[in-house]
This record gives sequence, C-alpha cells and structure tokens, in this order.
Amino acid sequence: MLRPGGRLGTVGVMTAPQPRRSRHLMDLDNPPPVRATRAGKEGMGLEGVQKWVMSALAVTTILHLAFGLMIFALSFDDEHRASQIGLNIIAGVFGVLGVASGFMIHRRSPLTPWLALGLLPGALGIWLCLR
Repeated sequence: MLRPGGRLGTVGVMTAPQPRRSRHLMDLDNPPPVRATRAGKEGMGLEGVQKWVMSALAVTTILHLAFGLMIFALSFDDEHRASQIGLNIIAGVFGVLGVASGFMIHRRSPLTPWLALGLLPGALGIWLCLR
C-alpha cells in the first residue's frame, strides 16, 4: 500500500517522499527565468560596468584634486589674496573638467547644466577665503 507522496522503487520497495524545497533556496535543476532589463536581456554587460567604474573614478579623482586646491588656497595668509583667488579659480576649472569627463566617458555631450556642479569647489573656496 502506497502512502501519499511515496513512490514505488524498482523492486517494489517503498521509498521516502522527496522533501519539499523551500522557495527561498535556489534550485539548480529549475533556474528562474531571466528578467529583461532596460539594457537588454542579459543586463548591463561588461562595457557598461567599465564605463560606470571609469567615470566614477575619474570624477572623484579630479574633484579630490579640485577640493585639495581649495584647501591649499586656505592655507595662505590674507596678504596673498590674489594667490588664494587664483587657486580657487583653478579649482573651479578642474571641477568643471571633472564633471565633463564623466559625461565624455559615457559618450554624452559635456555641455550640460551639470557643469555648474563643477564650479562648487572654486565658489566655496572663494567664499571661505573672503569671509
């Protein structure tokens, strides 16, 4: 006599029912269907990830340089006001170039309103020097 869930083996011996898999575990015999994403069926791809990593590294590195110039300008005495302002202008230019490089890595036009964000280190440095 068979119990519900049991199976009859090759010799007619009763085998234990298969344990039920939890839904949160991965079943290698039945992989889930691949969901289509915005970039296609397989996701972003290697080139897309490389672009995002490269742009993040470029923008953060150049902005660190810009903020470093701003902090360096603050280390001068008030007698060298022209040097302070000059370094802050250079910091602003580097900030704009950093933001533009992120757009150019993604092959988009660098002439966007986001370039105003690159002026932040220079403007903040000038404000701190003149206060």
